[in-house]
Amino acid sequence: MKTEKLLVVSDIHGALAGAETLLSAIEKHSPDWILCLGDVLYHGPRNDLPETYAPKKVIEIMNSISEKIIAVRGNCEAEVDQMVLNFPVTADYNIVPYGNRRIFMSHGHVYGPDHLPKLNQGDIFLSGHTHIPTAYEKDGIFLLNPGSISLPKQNHPSSYGLFDESGFTVMKDDHTPYMHIDL
Repeated sequence: MKTEKLLVVSDIHGALAGAETLLSAIEKHSPDWILCLGDVLYHGPRNDLPETYAPKKVIEIMNSISEKIIAVRGNCEAEVDQMVLNFPVTADYNIVPYGNRRIFMSHGHVYGPDHLPKLNQGDIFLSGHTHIPTAYEKDGIFLLNPGSISLPKQNHPSSYGLFDESGFTVMKDDHTPYMHIDL
């Protein structure tokens, strides 16, 4: 059975540059699905306004790829976001089968690495929210975060994630690997 290729994006926060990087990553990697970990349009009160803040253009880009998106709600999503986006963005979590394991997707503000849902050995907890990429295993659970494609923190680069036959790789916005874990 072929392993599906999944592209993971988080914390776009209305930045056109981040959405354009996402399109470029889709072109480069040809993923089967795009896992979106929330905070798509609004920058939130704790973040600076992204340099390329253009939520209406981000809406157009995200809606143009909506048939491939599986998403969860970020802490900056509001009901009005669902009114303009053509894919569901209001679920606190989503579960995606991946080979013989599950990917539990959450933005990270309800469930997080320090407050995990019930998972089985080998399952994957995938979250965003912190804008800090991570890829490690703890107590048999893989804890993964693609970082932020628009507003990275702690001197990390803008980044996204990629699941493929080699495992999970955090990719920089220039599409080069930043960190990796075998799954």
